[in-house]
Amino acid sequence: MKKSKKEYRNHPTETRVQNHRYKKRHIWAWVMGIVALVAVVATAAYFASVYFKAKNAVDKTYDPHTAVKTTGEFNGKKRFAVLLMGTDTGALNRTEKRGRTDTMILAVVNPAKKHYTLVSIPRDTMAQMVGSETFSTEKINAAYEIGGARMAMDSVSKLINVPIKYYAVVNMGGIMKMIRYVGGINIRPTLSFEYGGYVFEKGKLTHMGGAGALAYSRMRYDDPKGDYGRQERQRQVIVTLIKKAVSISSLSNLDSILTSVSSSVRTNLPFSALQQIAMNYRSCAKSSSSDYLHGYSAEIKDAAYQIQPTSELQRISDLVRSELGLEKEVVQNNETFQNEQNEANGFSFKSGNTQHYHIYDYTGKGDN
Repeated sequence: MKKSKKEYRNHPTETRVQNHRYKKRHIWAWVMGIVALVAVVATAAYFASVYFKAKNAVDKTYDPHTAVKTTGEFNGKKRFAVLLMGTDTGALNRTEKRGRTDTMILAVVNPAKKHYTLVSIPRDTMAQMVGSETFSTEKINAAYEIGGARMAMDSVSKLINVPIKYYAVVNMGGIMKMIRYVGGINIRPTLSFEYGGYVFEKGKLTHMGGAGALAYSRMRYDDPKGDYGRQERQRQVIVTLIKKAVSISSLSNLDSILTSVSSSVRTNLPFSALQQIAMNYRSCAKSSSSDYLHGYSAEIKDAAYQIQPTSELQRISDLVRSELGLEKEVVQNNETFQNEQNEANGFSFKSGNTQHYHIYDYTGKGDN
């Protein structure tokens, strides 16, 4: 569906940083924190009977089709990234089997800093669908619908030139259950608005249940910042949920919670890996920061897109690679090629107007 040209605002590219305890027995809560939107929880500190119930439930979330080697990967010293995705299915009368991803956030865990970083990828970002049989450029949120988790990971990886091996996806129904099971969350809204029957007042501490928090994080058309404002609220919900999950002392109905949430979650992180993350990276929950790809509004064949300037792709690539302990590299991909061709033909990222953006034939030469 074509989006309003007013949906986005063209702001200068800039970093938005919002700097933000886990007890050993709360292993399941830290997993929720690491996976952020998905509440893929595990426990090894509970009684043996609960342990096996947890394993059986979490095993149902595992996706063997995108399995990767995890032995030794989560020893508490290595850094890693997980692509977190929230789909349009599972709530608000949406029943598609595999919808587009309303939310795409790259979570980067850095034990050297005892810190994690959340980087939002705007849903309307123009990107190559990596893995497609023929060259295809779509909005990045279409990757999961077209080619599943593998295409989503590969497309984001190619977009910002960072390695991505792990993912977790949850539908909206799962998000509601997750927040409901921790007893809701308290948030100070970033702006005043009404959405889905809920009223939010800017700066007023508000208790939100699952449906309320979902409504708060989904609205975008009445936000002056458009989808960027929504991304900010989504990250706010995630960080608040992490803090709430970490603060909970116990749950008597853990097995039923896991069973319920598992039907809404898919990940290629096996139970053993989640255990290791919970045990070895708990100190990383103490601090977090947020950032996002900040693009430019343009039209491609009369559809509204966000075009990421080459300088912005490079900035985010440098940020993530640094957090992962990797050397910085020059980003060279379909998107930088398209930017070069369009600018050579009159497109300007300094213009305040919505311009038409053309997709040129791309051979892939010069890719990293």
